[in-house]
Amino acid sequence: MGVFQPEVSHDSQSSSRSFALRLKQVNPRVLSLAGAVSIVIALLILLYVHGQGNKVINLVIDGEVLTLETREALLSDVLAKEQITLTPHDVVSIGLTDEIQDGDRVTITRAQKLTLTADGATKTLYTTEDSLGDAITKLGYSLDGDDKIFPSLDTAVTPDMEVKIVRITKQTVQQTVSLPFKVIKTADPSLYKGDVRVAQAGKPGAIIQHIQKIYQDGELVSKTMIGKEVQTVTKDKIIAVGTKKLPTPVVAAATTTQTKTTTSSSAKKVAATTNVAHKAGVDFEYKRMIKNVSMTAYSSEEPGIGTKTASGTRVTEGRTIAVDPSVIPIGWWVYIEGLGFRRAEDTGGAIKGNKIDVYYDSLSHARNFGRKSRTVYVIGPVKPELN
Repeated sequence: MGVFQPEVSHDSQSSSRSFALRLKQVNPRVLSLAGAVSIVIALLILLYVHGQGNKVINLVIDGEVLTLETREALLSDVLAKEQITLTPHDVVSIGLTDEIQDGDRVTITRAQKLTLTADGATKTLYTTEDSLGDAITKLGYSLDGDDKIFPSLDTAVTPDMEVKIVRITKQTVQQTVSLPFKVIKTADPSLYKGDVRVAQAGKPGAIIQHIQKIYQDGELVSKTMIGKEVQTVTKDKIIAVGTKKLPTPVVAAATTTQTKTTTSSSAKKVAATTNVAHKAGVDFEYKRMIKNVSMTAYSSEEPGIGTKTASGTRVTEGRTIAVDPSVIPIGWWVYIEGLGFRRAEDTGGAIKGNKIDVYYDSLSHARNFGRKSRTVYVIGPVKPELN
C-alpha cells in the first residue's frame, strides 16, 4: 500500500509568501502607533498622579492664618474635609469650585450681624466691613444734614451690634404774640380830686417770633426762638387823676385860710426832709439820686448767661437789671431816666460801682443799646404806684 502524500499546490505556496511580505510591511506602522499611545497614557498617568499629590495652601480666616496640607483639588472639598462652614454672607477670595494649586492663599472674611433701626423699621443685616461707617455705606444707608447715628461712624463692627439712625429735621415757623398794654395813672391838676379821665386809650401790641422746631424721626423734641420783630407797637392806656382841690365854702374862708397855711407849712417841712420826684406820672420818694451812671445791656441769648438771675428770679425785659449790690441793694426798685422803673435782680462780674446792665430778650437789641450815661433814682424795695 503506498503512502498518501499531501497535495501541494503552487497556489498555496504563493499565498503564504504574500502574507509574510505584507506582515513585514505593516509591522513598523503598528509599532509606531502603539508607542505613541503608550506615551499619551504615561503622560495622563503622570498628570493624574501629580494632581493627586500633596499641596500646601494658606487659609486666612478673619486675619488668622491656617496652613493646610491637602490632596483635594477643589476649595469646597478642602473646606468640607477641614469641617470649615460658610454662611451665605461670608466673602471668599476665590470660588468654591475653583481648583486650588500648591502655595495658594485663600482668604475668608466672616460676615458680622447688625441690628439696624432706621426710618421706622428694624432690620437684621450682615457686613464684612471693619468700621460702622463703611458698613452703613455698603448696606445702602446715608446720613443727611443733622442726622445722628449711635454708635458713631468710626466705631469698629462687633458681633450682634445694635445700630440706630435718628433722622433730624428742622423747621422754622412764625408765631404772633400779643403784648398787653399797661395802665398808667398820671396826676392832672386841672381835674378835681376824685375825678378821672382817659387821656390816652390803650392799644395792645404784637411781636412776630421766629421759632425753630427740631424733630427726631418725625417727633417734635424742641422749640427755640431764634429771632423776633415788632409788628405793632404797644400803646399804654393813660388815666388822668384829678389833684385839684375842691372849692371851699365861703363861710369857712377864715378856717380854710388858716388850714391852708398850716398845710403849706407842713408840706415845706416834709419837702425839706424827704427826696420826692415826679416821673412817668407818679410821685415817689427816693433814697438817693446817682448821676452819670454807666448803662450797658445784656441778653439771655448770649452764651453762658441763662435765664435765672442772681436773686433767683427769671430775667424779664422791662424789669430786670444787673447792679453792684454795694451800690443798689438786690430787690430794690430804681427809676432810670429815659427807661423807667427797673428792679435790681441780677449781678455781674463787670458790674462794679456806678454801673448798671439792662436786660433785653433780644441779643440784637442788647447790642444796639450800646453804652449810655443816665441819672438813676434809688427808691427802695416797693415799686411806686399812683393811688
